[in-house]
Amino acid sequence: MQVRGAVAVVTGAAGGIGAALARRFAAEGAAGLLLADLDADAVEDLAGELDRDGCRAVGVGSDVSRESDVKALVDTAEKHLGPIDLFCSNAGVGTARGIDAPDALWQAAWDVNVMSHVYAARAVVPGMLARGRGWLLNTASAAGLLTMPGDAPYSVTKHAAVAFAEWLSMTYGTRGVGVSVLCPQGVRTGMTADPGVEAALKAFGPMLEPDDVTAAVVAGLAEERFLILPHPEVARYEQGRVADRDAWLAGMREAVGGVVLRPGADAAGRAPAGGDAAAPERRDGVAEPVL
Repeated sequence: MQVRGAVAVVTGAAGGIGAALARRFAAEGAAGLLLADLDADAVEDLAGELDRDGCRAVGVGSDVSRESDVKALVDTAEKHLGPIDLFCSNAGVGTARGIDAPDALWQAAWDVNVMSHVYAARAVVPGMLARGRGWLLNTASAAGLLTMPGDAPYSVTKHAAVAFAEWLSMTYGTRGVGVSVLCPQGVRTGMTADPGVEAALKAFGPMLEPDDVTAAVVAGLAEERFLILPHPEVARYEQGRVADRDAWLAGMREAVGGVVLRPGADAAGRAPAGGDAAAPERRDGVAEPVL
């Protein structure tokens, strides 16, 4: 999958990995970009910047946990830019909660981290099949292959996201629709700026910059890899998990012994006063990269 000449959609594009993907795709020569996020002003500003620099770009406010919004952004992309070659389903949320997480937080994590991928596939796969080509890039996390200490809803839904990407690949891969799943560990973004979150991530590997992740994405798409791992050590961790799950769990128990679940959001999914970045209000930003 070559980005040059492609029409691409990027959700969760207001910041972090999403914004970095948009800029990298424009630099790679994408034919057009549809940028979506709950923060409409931010993606409209970014789209305007890229458009002025010579890449056709459109920014739209969108809540990808709603299928109607996903259908609308696809319609907008096709109207203004043409058929979609690459759909980057990049939005995600974390909760920083365990078994105490209220049902509303579990549902928010499910809606954004899993169902947004389902809605994207429903919206674009039929057209891709009709044209005999297209690519889906689903941002999951290393948590989808391993786990995230201190965040049960995130870990569970990211595993589901990887499973769905695998299903898509085996179902449509022989019919012209390619699938990649992005699984980074720690990346420096607004969602990982909290000192506690950053410290927990650093315990398992280096923190990358969003631009490092986008370089891995462009290379992975060009090589048409299913798993895109900006942190190559994740492959080794996953192999160890599969080879001896009991030993892996023992090691994880030791590694996360000091991780304390932080006070999280209320039943409506709102962060407590003072702004807990790890227990956000449901939004279209990326709860990137965690184990």
